[in-house]
Amino acid sequence: MAGLKDKRGFIDRERLDLSERQAVEYWMKRWGVTKEQLTAAHRAAGRMTKDIAAHLGKKR
Repeated sequence: MAGLKDKRGFIDRERLDLSERQAVEYWMKRWGVTKEQLTAAHRAAGRMTKDIAAHLGKKR
C-alpha cells in the first residue's frame, strides 16, 4: 500500500480524496495552503497529488 502513516491510519500519497478529512489536513499543512486553495487546485488539476502540487507550484 502506497500511503503515509498517520495517527489514525494511512493517507494515500498518490491521490487526494477531499472527503477524507485527515488527508485534506495533511496536504494543507504540507503545502501551506488553505482548504479553499486545495479544493480549487483539486478541481483544476484532478485528484493526483503530483498534478495538484504542480498546479499550486509546490513540490510533492
